[in-house]
Amino acid sequence: MSGIVAIVGRPNVGKSTLFNRIFGRRMAIVEDSPGVTRDRNYADVTRYAKRFTLIDTGGFEPASSERLLAQMREQSQLAIEEADIIIFLMDGREGLNPADEEVAHMLRQVDKPVLFVVNKVDGPTQEAALGEFYALGVGELHAVSAEHRVGIHDLVDELMALLPDQAGTEEETTETRLAIIGRPNVGKSSLVNRMLGYERVVANPTAGTTRDSVDTPFIYNQRRYVLIDTAGIRRKGKVSQKLEKYSVIQALKALERTHIALVVIDAVEGITDQDLTIAGYAHERGRAVILVVNKWDLVEKDNSTMNKYVQKVRDAFRFLPDSPVHFVSALSGQRVSKIMADVEMVSDEFNRKVSTPALNNMLKDAEMNHQPPVYQGKRLKFFYITQTAVRPPSFVIFVNKAEGVHFSYERYLMNCLRQTFGFTACPIRLKFSDRERS
Repeated sequence: MSGIVAIVGRPNVGKSTLFNRIFGRRMAIVEDSPGVTRDRNYADVTRYAKRFTLIDTGGFEPASSERLLAQMREQSQLAIEEADIIIFLMDGREGLNPADEEVAHMLRQVDKPVLFVVNKVDGPTQEAALGEFYALGVGELHAVSAEHRVGIHDLVDELMALLPDQAGTEEETTETRLAIIGRPNVGKSSLVNRMLGYERVVANPTAGTTRDSVDTPFIYNQRRYVLIDTAGIRRKGKVSQKLEKYSVIQALKALERTHIALVVIDAVEGITDQDLTIAGYAHERGRAVILVVNKWDLVEKDNSTMNKYVQKVRDAFRFLPDSPVHFVSALSGQRVSKIMADVEMVSDEFNRKVSTPALNNMLKDAEMNHQPPVYQGKRLKFFYITQTAVRPPSFVIFVNKAEGVHFSYERYLMNCLRQTFGFTACPIRLKFSDRERS
């Protein structure tokens, strides 16, 4: 399981520049004025020895009452609450600020690793001024210049030492793990309670394996499941409850261990960008997604309302063209019982293992119906295909020139896999590998 690393500090100390430098490319908006990063920015960093999720926060101004800065302060507090490691960034050109001292005092009370980093140390003047930062009473300071790449290597080395060992963290389980994720107040808690309340479900709440989650093993139709709750069985702090974007960190944590994500949408408020972001994280991580439109009983309806809403969902979630869509009322229980039927179907697909002979028959038919592309003057030759994993189903095709496979032909082959073997509602992964004919 990867860790979460949050960069916090006052506005305009270079947090976004450091974020981009660690991530390896420009992602966060960088502008030389306070308050540009008003929201958190997230990135999965995979370029080092250990992978982790990096969060770029808005500036932390402890004493500010101005609305924007107060919101940024809440975002930073939330990142501190949820992160595994915190990078506290200060400005070496401006020197030690009273706000830095206040934040540092707060961070010393936090029972998790904190790296105290002084940015913009790119000359003798800034190096000479480093001494005043030791007044914070911290054991070690990291002097960096994010803009000029100075000290970044040593900082990343320290991060690698603090992150947990990730070898063998892929948990082998026989049960299917479900996560209910979504924005605050869309009805996740009600859906959890309703799904676990049916007579055909036998539930047994137990402590979760990750911080701040509760796992509930249950049996449905003689199959074993674990419901990973992100909806508030464990009550969060007031700051967390107020913030819309809290759902992203919750989703990131839950998706580390889940197989199927139930993404809950508020039927009254409609589809939001945050709904798309949360579902996108699940899709990118190879998780199957079931879309649940809750509070359907509160929508004024006529004979065409549901069909129009389905079309709206399909238009918005184009990256999930075949994901099941359910219209429910978690409060009354309307249609909630139908969700588990699709969970079973998606779980079957997610765990499906196809024999190598059947796969190669499919590949042969696909080539006959649509010839492989020509690359460097020669038509590509596919040798064979095999399945390498489940959850999600993953396949590798051996070909004479893997780099010559155009994305359109890759998409065609993925569609052939879906149509032939019924992978309609779960993600699949397809990789091409070079192999010369013996």
